[in-house]
Amino acid sequence: MTDPAAPSPLRARDFNIPFDGEPGKHNAITDVPGLEVGFCTLVSDDPVVARTGVTAILPRGKERAGSPCAAGIAVLNGNGELTGRSWIEESGQLQAPIAITNSHAVGAVHSGIDRWMAEHHPHTAAAWMLPVVGETWDGYLNSINAETVQAEHAAAALNAAAIGPVAEGNVGGGTGMNCYGFKGGTGTASRIVHGLDRDYTVGVLLQANFGSRNELKVAGRPLGRESAAPNPMDQGDWFAREAGFGEATPGAGSIIVVVATDAPLLPDQCRALARRVPLGLARTGTTASHFSGDIFLAFSTANEGSLTSRMGTKTGSIEHLEVLSWGGIDPLYAATVEAVEEAVVNALIAARDTVGRDGHASYALPHDEIRAAFQ
Repeated sequence: MTDPAAPSPLRARDFNIPFDGEPGKHNAITDVPGLEVGFCTLVSDDPVVARTGVTAILPRGKERAGSPCAAGIAVLNGNGELTGRSWIEESGQLQAPIAITNSHAVGAVHSGIDRWMAEHHPHTAAAWMLPVVGETWDGYLNSINAETVQAEHAAAALNAAAIGPVAEGNVGGGTGMNCYGFKGGTGTASRIVHGLDRDYTVGVLLQANFGSRNELKVAGRPLGRESAAPNPMDQGDWFAREAGFGEATPGAGSIIVVVATDAPLLPDQCRALARRVPLGLARTGTTASHFSGDIFLAFSTANEGSLTSRMGTKTGSIEHLEVLSWGGIDPLYAATVEAVEEAVVNALIAARDTVGRDGHASYALPHDEIRAAFQ
């Protein structure tokens, strides 16, 4: 087993996997101009075993964390949580940082974002804030009930947010996650969209903790069912011993996907982008387990200064938006599907073998099996 915190410099394109579309400079969500991503990774064995963390996304960066974006949400299977969803559905806009963590740390991360905003953007915090915090379950590897993630870890992830390359695999909220019966975690990818009035970028970041081993396909190859890697999470009696009944269900887990673009979109168009996420996930094989929370957020960083919702605004104030026509949106749909597919595979390839609580082990998708499939 390797160090669970050790990063992998390898990504899916290093294995000649034939993905569609043109990636951006970093092939990451940070290819969307101004967007920043940060992580706080918690790996320790004392006083409890921790394999967890926080991932933070700032659509307009730290300096403009309270500036709203058009946004929309879609759900494939609802066995999960994304805070702030009601307001996004009501108003069509997002005006707070985004974070992803483990299922039992949502409250701590929410509080941490509130505190960070109160410190760095007090005028925004003086009204009200509805941070967006998503979760997936890392309780196989992580001591999920130990309250390891605290508010200060959310602040640390926000403070660490930066543009440029993005770490993947066992990092941030993805540290303790599993995907398709392999070690999973954080993945990202991007696409450049040509042929509209100008070039735009679509970027994706996801926390992959979903799918059963026999489902996984990479560019159509059934690497999951053909893999020789051990799959202890879906075997043995560990779940029955701890829960008092039943056995672990293959495919249980969740995935949170965040889609960002600089294309000028209406909230309904952002929702339409979010609804395309499952098409990218399906390319990797998932059938969306009943025990999986598959929740997707899409937003546009265009039209800064618009879509505001501030107390004290005069009744009847008029805002002007630049909007991509519905007839021109198809290339953004394709870019979303392509980037989601690649981001899942990037998460699997970057992940490292990990031993967590009570000796529970999770093994990464073997790189030699990927090489053999795409020689």
